[in-house]
Amino acid sequence: MGVEFHITRAKFWADNDDAQITADEWLNYINNDNELSKYIINGDYHVLWSGPSSYEDSWLDWSAGNIYTKWPDTYLYRKMLRIARHLNAQVMDDDGTIYRDESQWEYDPSTNT
Repeated sequence: MGVEFHITRAKFWADNDDAQITADEWLNYINNDNELSKYIINGDYHVLWSGPSSYEDSWLDWSAGNIYTKWPDTYLYRKMLRIARHLNAQVMDDDGTIYRDESQWEYDPSTNT
């Protein structure tokens, strides 16, 4: 289990039939961001982020019109905000809470063992 964060254009991430981020948009974004690299062992749209992180492997994936990850640390969360702005989208958790500001989510996995 764990909290998932989604980059979505929908009012609620799971109801996004009319507001999807396409796979092609995601792949285009990946190809133009030197901090992201495809890691296709986990699927065609799975990427690793090379930015500063508390995790050894910070990752994002695309599925059904949303980009997501589980338990993003503070740094990956901030990267998600930048990606969302670029894609004219927003960051949302599983419950539908929208995150717009860098200060809204701080998480350091090393403090939650």
